[in-house]
Amino acid sequence: MLPRKAKVKGKIFAIPTELIDPSPYQARRHFDEKEIAQLAVSILENGLLQPVSVRRCGERYQLVAGERRLRACKLAQLKEIPAILCDYQDQATAALGLLENMQRQDLDPFEQAKGIQDVIALWGCTQEEAAKRLGMAQPTLNNKLRLLQLNDQEQTFCRENHLTERHARAVLRLEEAQRLAALEVFARQGMNARQADEYVQRLVQRAPRKKAVPMVRDVRIFVNTINKAVRLMVDAGVKASTRRVEGDGFVEYTVRIPTEPGQQARRIE
Repeated sequence: MLPRKAKVKGKIFAIPTELIDPSPYQARRHFDEKEIAQLAVSILENGLLQPVSVRRCGERYQLVAGERRLRACKLAQLKEIPAILCDYQDQATAALGLLENMQRQDLDPFEQAKGIQDVIALWGCTQEEAAKRLGMAQPTLNNKLRLLQLNDQEQTFCRENHLTERHARAVLRLEEAQRLAALEVFARQGMNARQADEYVQRLVQRAPRKKAVPMVRDVRIFVNTINKAVRLMVDAGVKASTRRVEGDGFVEYTVRIPTEPGQQARRIE
């Protein structure tokens, strides 16, 4: 075991791979086993050029950054791995792991969005504050979070067919029942992002417009208040949504707010 003195923080040590546990804040959900195997071969031939980062957790260590490198070293059956010993709390660990993956372009757009949503929940901060901490423009962060409005099947389709973030965002303008079919058209016809936007625009223009239901002033204020509250939740990272049904002389609103941990921020401002 390494000494516990503060002066070892930031230095590189050879740490047994069996003592390093994955980070619970890892944003990357999908690992290409072929790439891991290729990296393992490279490490055997050339050594590990960039050490991983870890933090001490009791008698073991928890990975801060470098899961692909750790997996490759384990696959290469290396007993030890060069590691930088850090002293980070949970919040910093989650953010650093996310930023490293984003800078190395190791995450697909949905993993990026989920990682951002997780650090917002961990920090308990607003979208604006998270953008500042992550060094990201707020509109960029907001656009990434919007991707989580696509369901698991739609996200998987985008991933497997190598559709871009812009392809995914384009279908958010459509009704939920239309989204997967539009994504299938993008993939089948090999549309680029601009062509996908134009295709969606044509679908939107062809869609029959719903007849507006007249509302008295007080009802209109109430509906606007609901919409504003939902927008605030979405901006704070909560996957809230509304469904509006217009009938003969009435408007029915359903507001859906997830209660699953990690799906909502701790504080809304």
